[in-house]
Amino acid sequence: MSSRRSRSRQSSGSRITDDQIIDLVSKLQQLIPELRGRRSDKVSASKVLQETCNYIRNLHREVDGLSDWLSRLLASADTDSDQAAIIRNLLME
Repeated sequence: MSSRRSRSRQSSGSRITDDQIIDLVSKLQQLIPELRGRRSDKVSASKVLQETCNYIRNLHREVDGLSDWLSRLLASADTDSDQAAIIRNLLME
């Protein structure tokens, strides 16, 4: 049985319509900087999903890098210094 047929047998309350998928892909496209300015009819859903995955991976790498940098900064800072106090205040917000 094809996945399309099996999806059509699901309850209509949990079924996502094609229009909803198009709307969600369009919203994703607006969140991704590389795709933001393009016309939605010129970008395939597959491309939007690929770029979304790439963007999330890049964000993870950026967060990891910033976390490493912050750890090194905290390890090298005098815990009683003004710099350490500023970092602690930023982390608490």
